Formats: sequence, structure tokens, C-alpha cells
Amino acid sequence: MFSSLAAPWSSGRSISIAIQTISSFFGVSRTICSRSRTTFDNGDGVDSGFGCFEDHLNESWKSLDFVEEKEEKLAIGINSRFQQKQNFSSRCSFIDNVRNDGRRILEILWQDGPGFDAKATLDDLQLKLSGFLVREVLLGILTNISYANKERSAKLGFKFFVWSSQQQNYRHTTNAYHLIMKIFAEAEEFKAMCRLLDEMIDKGHPTSARTFNILICTCGEAGLAKKVVERFIKSKTFNYRPFKHSFNAILHSLVGLHQYKLIEWVYQQMLVECHSPDILTYNILMCSKYRQGKLDQFHRLLDEMGRNGFSPDFHTFNLLLHVLGKGDKPLAALNLLNHMKEVGCHPTVLHFTTLIDGLSRAGNLEACNYFFDEMIKHGCMPDVVCYTVMITGYVVAGEFEMAQGIFNEMISKGQLPNVFTYNSMIRGFCMAGKFEEACLMLKEMEGRGCNPNFLVYSTLVSYLRNAGKLSQAHEIIKIMVEKGRYAHLVSKIKRYRRC
Repeated sequence: MFSSLAAPWSSGRSISIAIQTISSFFGVSRTICSRSRTTFDNGDGVDSGFGCFEDHLNESWKSLDFVEEKEEKLAIGINSRFQQKQNFSSRCSFIDNVRNDGRRILEILWQDGPGFDAKATLDDLQLKLSGFLVREVLLGILTNISYANKERSAKLGFKFFVWSSQQQNYRHTTNAYHLIMKIFAEAEEFKAMCRLLDEMIDKGHPTSARTFNILICTCGEAGLAKKVVERFIKSKTFNYRPFKHSFNAILHSLVGLHQYKLIEWVYQQMLVECHSPDILTYNILMCSKYRQGKLDQFHRLLDEMGRNGFSPDFHTFNLLLHVLGKGDKPLAALNLLNHMKEVGCHPTVLHFTTLIDGLSRAGNLEACNYFFDEMIKHGCMPDVVCYTVMITGYVVAGEFEMAQGIFNEMISKGQLPNVFTYNSMIRGFCMAGKFEEACLMLKEMEGRGCNPNFLVYSTLVSYLRNAGKLSQAHEIIKIMVEKGRYAHLVSKIKRYRRC
């Protein structure tokens, strides 16, 4: 219990005892995979824009991006020998030419239909195919998929994928398979994704943690998650770099999907096969248990981790800080921050932001301000996420003038607001009855190149509707539809009766 909060964490008292009284973990709203970042939800449908614990575990995926980037460069032919022989301008010219060819191919593909043979027209171009060119075309299709054209996009993407595989001196890279899988994922073509996986294996491509992530993120919603997991556990071609073993790669993906029952099942399989958990495994398991409200199991895992010789790492401390913040335990959090410094894990802006977010949810804005100032004193300058957490805390508390002050400070410090910052500010304006300012802020964010997401539109429409400003609400919906955004979700924000 917290009967001795003033005692330093290094005194030997178990960390798990210090957090026993926290009764629930933070709620999260998320979208699938890389389409959108994971965000906290304040319980009223408003995202703060602060990525949860799972997001920070995702940092380990960055090395996977490097592996694939390296593969793409090899496919393109931009290797060290090429770089030594060519000057900068010629490389730029090469890239520009490939991108121009990619645009020509896309124009041809979109013309495909009765009376027009896209494959024959592509043959007539007599292009020299490369991994870079194929990537450009598939990315072009992927980034332009909408609810209205997803089926056609999948067909055209696959048509090009098949055509390119038939060209001389070209062989699909693993990255090309991943891109066409993502296209199928957007189109909800689950069986086609599984067939591509079979083809990848038949062609000798190793299935990586990224392959698994693409599949599980999509098939998880279709109820096929366990089958995918079983397949990857048994697969002999599963290349799970940079993780210690395949089970961590699988657990890592499942925690982002909130597949908690599957996490427990995979962990049991891991133990059956005599794989010992490491610090990453424990972090994922503790996050999962806490998210499920299984506090006893959470504490047992934390104690077990210590008994097995694992000290809390960057991510463990991040989780514990949010727990203490959410439980409104600022003194315990301060002791933990001091302990982190003592053991050589110096708190970063992420740790302070995590703590501030938890305290904000507990309604302790005074403590939020204290740790915000402490963060700056320790040389950690607040970033857009930290400012957004502070702004959201004040908006939720109904202190919009304070939120505006922080927003203005953020701009003056050179931090550009993101979509979550704008959403909080728009909500704040609406709560203050300043609907004109809210609508102007929507225009401002678009003017700054920050595209509103569905949450921004629905927040504004909901407040306008509740204030009886139906014509303005319809105007926002009209703008959203005209811009080709979220047309398939319009019904969700139009379900109201006219007064």
C-alpha cells in the first residue's frame, strides 16, 4: 500500500506493492495497424493524441523498417557501387524517371476496363522493371484507396502484381508482397492475403515479423487471428528479427490489437516449448494483464520479473508511471522518477508525458503543472504530444482559457499542432460556445496541411447538432464528403432527428 510514499523506491520495497491500489488501466481507442496511431480516449470519445504503452513497445519495429529499406535499395540497384560511380544529380534523375514511369503505369491501370487492355498497353511501354518502380506503383494504389474504390484498387493492384512478375529480369521482393498484402487488407480480401503468404513461402521469401503484423492486424478483425498465430508458430520460414524469438514477435503484435486472450494462449505455448520470457515478454504480459483489470496477475508478473533477474527497463518504467499517475499518486511517481535516475535510466519527455497524462485523467491538474515544469528543469523540452496532453486535460476540466494559453505557447515554441491537438482545441471552442472559432480552426488546420480525421469532423458536427445549429452541422458533413473523406462513415454522424 501507499503508507510510506516518502520512502525512496530504492529502499527495497517492491514496486508492485506500491501500485496495488490502482484499480483500472487506461482506455484506448485504436485503428488498424499503420493506418492511424493508437490514442488514449478520455472516456467521452475524445482522443488526447497520446500514444499508449503499446506504441512505445513498437519502437523495436524501427529496425524492421531498416531491413526492408535496405532490401528495396538492393532491388532498385542503389547499392554502394552505384553510389560511388554516380553523382548526386544523376541519382536524382534516375529516381525522377522511375517515378514518372510509375505515374504512367498508374494512369494506364486506372483506364483498365471493357475496350481497354491495360496489360497490352503496359507491354507496349517496354519499361525496364525494377523493385523501386514496382514499389512506386503499388504505393500509388495503396495511398489512393478509398471506401468507394477499394474493390477496384485490389483488382488493379493484383493485375499489376501478376503482370510485373511475368517480366524478364525481374523478381518480386518481400516488400512487394507486403505492399500488395496491404492493398488486399484495405479491401478486406482476407483469403487473397493468405494465398499471397503461400506464394511468398513457395517462392523462397522468408515470412518476417512485418508479414505477421500485416496479416494479424487484418485477420484479427475477421476472427481468423488464432489460425494466423498457429500458422506462424509452426512456420519454419518465419524470420522474426529483431526479436529474441518468434513468440515475442507474435506477442508484440497481439498487444497492439488488444488480443488479450490470444496473448495468454501464445505465452502458454511459449512456455510449453521451453522458451523463457525476457523483459520484452514481461512488459507485454503486464500491459495485457493490467488492461484486462487482472491486477493480481499483473503484480505477480512484476514480482516474477524481479525474481528472474530482470530490472525494469525504459518501457516498464513508462507503464508504472502511467499507473501511478492514473491512480493520482504524484509523490510515488516522484520517488519512481528519482529511482530511475539512480539506476541510470534518466526520464525522458516520454516518461514525463506518460505521467502527466495519467494525472490529467485523475483530474490532478496541479500535479500536471508541477511535473510539466520539472520536465523542463531536467532539460526535457515538451513536444507536440506533451502539449496536447496538457491542452486536453484543461479542455476536459472546462478550463479552456488555460488550454488556449498552452496552445499559444506551443506555437510560439515552434511546435506544430497535430490532428489530436486541433481536435482538443475544436472541442474546447465548442464547449465554450465559440462555434465560429471552432469552424475557423478546422480551416486553419487544413491550411497548415494537417488533414482532419473522422474524430475531428464528428466532434464538431456533434457539438453543432446539440447546440441546434443543424445547418452548420450539415455544412461540415458536406465539406467532409466533398473532400472524399470518410463518406462511408457519414451515417454515423447523421443519426439525429431534426428539432
